[in-house]
Parts: sequence; C-alpha cells; structure tokens
Amino acid sequence: MDRLTGRGRAGVALSSGVLAALSLPPLDFWPMLFVAIPLFLMVLERVPLKSWRSGFGAGWLFGLGYFGFAFHWIGFAFLVDASTYLWMMPFMLGALAGGMAVYWGLAAVVARRIGSRGLPLVLALAGALGAAEWLRGHLLTGFPWAAPGLAVDGMGGLAQSASVVGMTGLTVLIVLWSGLVRSLLQAPNRLTVLLSLALFSTLPVCWALGVWRLSSASVAMVPDVAIRIVQPNIEQEQKWRDDNARGIFDQLKELSSKPSATHPDGIASITHEIWPESAVPFLIAESDVAKAELKQLLGGHTVLITGSLRRDADQEGGSDDKIYNSVVTFDGEAKVVGVYDKWRLVPGGEFLPFEWLLEPLGFRKVVTVPGSFAAGPGPVTLRIPGLPPVAMLVCYEAIFPHQLVDPADRPGLIVNVTNDGWFGRSTGPYQHLSQARLRTIEQGLPLLRAANTGISAVIDPYGRITAQLPLQTSGILDSALPTPVPPTVYARWGDTLTAMMIFSSLGLAIALRVFARLGQPDGHKPVLSG
Repeated sequence: MDRLTGRGRAGVALSSGVLAALSLPPLDFWPMLFVAIPLFLMVLERVPLKSWRSGFGAGWLFGLGYFGFAFHWIGFAFLVDASTYLWMMPFMLGALAGGMAVYWGLAAVVARRIGSRGLPLVLALAGALGAAEWLRGHLLTGFPWAAPGLAVDGMGGLAQSASVVGMTGLTVLIVLWSGLVRSLLQAPNRLTVLLSLALFSTLPVCWALGVWRLSSASVAMVPDVAIRIVQPNIEQEQKWRDDNARGIFDQLKELSSKPSATHPDGIASITHEIWPESAVPFLIAESDVAKAELKQLLGGHTVLITGSLRRDADQEGGSDDKIYNSVVTFDGEAKVVGVYDKWRLVPGGEFLPFEWLLEPLGFRKVVTVPGSFAAGPGPVTLRIPGLPPVAMLVCYEAIFPHQLVDPADRPGLIVNVTNDGWFGRSTGPYQHLSQARLRTIEQGLPLLRAANTGISAVIDPYGRITAQLPLQTSGILDSALPTPVPPTVYARWGDTLTAMMIFSSLGLAIALRVFARLGQPDGHKPVLSG
C-alpha cells in the first residue's frame, strides 16, 4: 500500500467499495466485508491528516464503488422504453451513485480527523458512516436503499438485532466488526487487543441471541382469515397500453378465482385478495363496468385490496386534477371502504427533482402521468373489514425504517404492494424483498407483499418468509395471516439507540486518541499506536 501512487490508492478505494457491495442480497457474500472495510481503512490511514480534500476523495470513491455496483439494477428501468430513456441512464445512475457517495466522502473526512489510525479510526469510521447513512435516509426525501446493514440478510440470526437497533444501527455494527480486523492485524499493544476483542465479541453474542430468539419464536394465525396474493407477471412494456386493459383485468380476475390445493372452491373461501401496485392500467375506482365485474367476482364476502392510480378531481372544474399512486380497498359488494395514498414518491420515477432545470434539457420521469404524482399525507393505519389494523406501503416506501407506521395507532399488519417489473431479473427485486423483510423484524409485524412480477411473499413478524412466489412467474399465493408480536425495542424507541451507538463510537475514538497523546509526553511511542 505504501508503494502505491495516489491513483493506485484511489483504485483500491473504488475497488473496496465494489467488494463491500457483494455483501448485499441476493449474493449475500458478507465475508467480503471483512476484506473491503480493512482495505479502505488502509487507504484512509495514508491520507494526510490536514487534507480534507484527499479524505473526502477517498471516501467518495469508496462510496462510488459501493453504490455504483449496488444500484446497477436501476439501469434496467431505462431499457423498458429504450428509444426514449436509454440516453438518460448513464447520467441518472452516475448522478445517483455519485450523490449518495458524497455522504460517505464526508464520513471519511470526519473519521480521519477524529480517529487518525488504528482502533480510533475504526470506531470513528463506524460512527461517521452510521451518521452518514442516517442522513442519507432523511435528507432530500431520503434514499436509504442498500445500506451496509442490509448485509445481515445473509447472516442468519444476526438479522434479529434489527428488532433493537434497526437498519442504521446494524450499519454501525457491520462497519465496526469488519474494521476491527484491521486494528487486530496492526500488531497493536495488549490494551488495543483487549479492547478490539471485547468489541468484536459482540458479533457472536448478537448472532447467538438472534438464533435463540428464532428458536423460541412461535407465531399464531389470525382466525377466520384466508389470504390470496395475486401475481400476474405482466411485462412492464405491456402494462400501460390501453389495448391491454381488458386482458390484464381478465387475467387478474381469473387468477383471483382460481382453485388451489388449499382452496379447491377458488375464491369462495378466500376472505381477502391482494393485487399488486397499479394492478390495472385504468382508474378502477371510477369504472362502473369494473366495479360491476368486481361485485360478481367478490360475491359479497371477499375483500379486495389493490394498488391503483387514483384521481382527486379539481373541485373548481379546471385541469388541476391530482393523481395519486394509491391502494384502494373494496368490500364484497365492490364498494370502496379504504384508500391509502403513497406519500414517499420515487425521485426520477414519480417526480422529477429540479424539474425546472432538467425538463428543458430533455429529462423526463420514467412513469408518465400529466405532471408529477401528488403525495399523500403520510403513514396512516386503516381499518379493513376482517383484518387487524393495516399499515399500507406502496413499493419504494418499504425501504424506509423510519415513519413506517403511525406511532399513535400501531397496526397489526403491513400490506406492501409493488411493481418491480421495471427491473427484470436484476438484483433489484431481491434487495427490495430483503428490505421489506427487515421492516418486519424492526416492527414485529407480519407483512403481506403483492408484486406484479415478483417476488410476492408472506413474511412473519420475525422476518421469516413463510410462503413466496418466484420472480417472473404468474400465480397465486394462498396463506393464513400471522399474528404480530408485542412492539419491539426499535418500534418503541426508533433510532434512539442508534444515535447513542454513533455518539459512543465517535466519543470513544476521541477518548482513545487523547489517551494515546497523554501516554507520550516525552516523545515515546503512543500507548494505543499500531
């Protein structure tokens, strides 16, 4: 590393970010973190202490490698209508990965200034990256996709720690545990070894506690509820064609009434049907024909929960109708008994950031409606006949651990409708499912997921997938409904413990550096040096 030029170290920083991203689903190659993070620390140790620019550059390249690899699946969306959107792909992907990497660049500056090297640097990087990830999930609408904490998807019982510290807290721990490999291999003194081993011992402890939590977990089923999730698998380029509306609606109805091994009488014994996001290419709540056919399908007893576009007409008769990406619930008589409007909109998909600047340059939203989608009021808990109180999530909303549910009205169930058809067989749908799974562990709530092209799933409150349909298949998923568990620590306290972990990591890093300086009043070797 010492013999590398500046460009060589920049290449190592970039490559270590790519290696770290291999830990994410569906690859789940989490051991690579214990190579990638120490490699980046070796680069960061060689950044001059007073060079803010070099520290930022190293962290930015690390983040660029990580997010560039982690977000590559987004490029598939630009291939759906390549003649219109393909030229935008490198600009949008580059801007997204580069923009997210800014947070990591700033974290690297803070870590280098506070921690210098050795164990203090490991602690400072864990705290600074944790803070950066929290900010990434909140600022400018937030985009916390692919947080390092998601690596626990492939780490068995360790994922259960999300019930205490949430995804951002897991990020702090993942970076800390991975970085301790570096401090232990720097031939440190006994005190550093003991501190590093004590911190690293929390990894097997958390893992063992998670395994124990799962082994003692038992989940009952809500009585008298029979769920059917419909996955039509409609290709994205076919989904919004007007001439396909009748065929899509008929396919959904056919799947909804189909007999199965557990329900040979078809829809007759199903209490609740769930269709995916924007299931039909028309405003279903405004179609008398569709509602008449739904009434016949539902037979007076089955409740339908479906994703649908919804229009809020301009009350003054103008052209300023608001379009929402919504979830509409129909009772057995096809009457609307519940509406949820998505409130976290996808940048570049459902609205165009800096529209005043980008539209004149030819940039467009990927999802085309007149203007941009309107945002709903925020998380709400709905009362749907025959179900516990329900929190609705539309697509992208499932990636946010905070403000997931109404804290004043805790639900007993999460319903997530989505359409990942934009992303084909890429890593995107798998990562999306894994993030939804993490939400169930954090909140202690079961989740029913209906996805147009997959992956539809039933997930219990411990994050265990009890049933699922494969990606890019058409079919139905029949299941009972798991009951929730009491509110978890994270559900009650949110990111409070995460904030304490961040400040503790940074504070301990500062304390160790001060202690090291006190140990060398006469120019002797620092007590905690590597």
